[in-house]
Amino acid sequence: MTDPGQTVVYEQPLNERVRTFLRLEFLFAQHHHHRADRTHWGVRATLRALLDIYTVVSRSDLKNEILKELSEQHGTLSRLQQRPGVDLARLQSVLAELNAALNAMQVLTTHTLATVLRDNEFLISLLHRSTIPGGVGAFDLPSFHHWLAQPGEHIRRDLDAWFADLVPFDRAINLYLRLLRQSTKAVDAVAKAGIHVYTPQAEYPLVRVVVAASAGVYPEISAGRHRFTVRFMNQRDVNTRPVQTGADVPFQLQCCSL
Repeated sequence: MTDPGQTVVYEQPLNERVRTFLRLEFLFAQHHHHRADRTHWGVRATLRALLDIYTVVSRSDLKNEILKELSEQHGTLSRLQQRPGVDLARLQSVLAELNAALNAMQVLTTHTLATVLRDNEFLISLLHRSTIPGGVGAFDLPSFHHWLAQPGEHIRRDLDAWFADLVPFDRAINLYLRLLRQSTKAVDAVAKAGIHVYTPQAEYPLVRVVVAASAGVYPEISAGRHRFTVRFMNQRDVNTRPVQTGADVPFQLQCCSL
């Protein structure tokens, strides 16, 4: 995520759940971008992102993990309504979003999602052939070539139908990550000679590092149970190996937790 000409934000998930959520957020963003492209290549890219999303969603107990996270956050925020000085309008707006996301997730069945990839021969053939470089060409998959030649409204109808059960996941994950990122403010820090070691007072699922775009460096973040390290690397040319900078690097650190 970039604020052009100003800062670059780097994120590091510190548990497997948030790592999966971030990957899905990335895939959903890809899907939405390509879905707006109605060309032959845009449709192909949309399907590639769709199959990746289905693969991630169908391999884990993602529905229950999302429900658990959103339910806990709903309970925490509901208790804040009794506190003085709370912006009730904003709080109630977030609670309404949480309620909508929870209701949409609860009516889904993970069995349905799993059977899409298992029972739909058209999508299964695409999934299997897409692992081969150039494996979804016209001579490999004539059925796909035939489908791509259908009228645009037929293609859009099919794409919408395949994505319909994923909409609640998309909204719920984006809501959770938005609340997680907004859970705390970034604090100023300096990496002396390019390195900063931080000992957290609690467990955090997500760490964010904000660096000036003009700094010419990027962070490598490594984390353990009791501390994490931010090491700033300099790479003047992508064809050469990066090295740790020896300069002091001012940055902002955000340790996010709900």
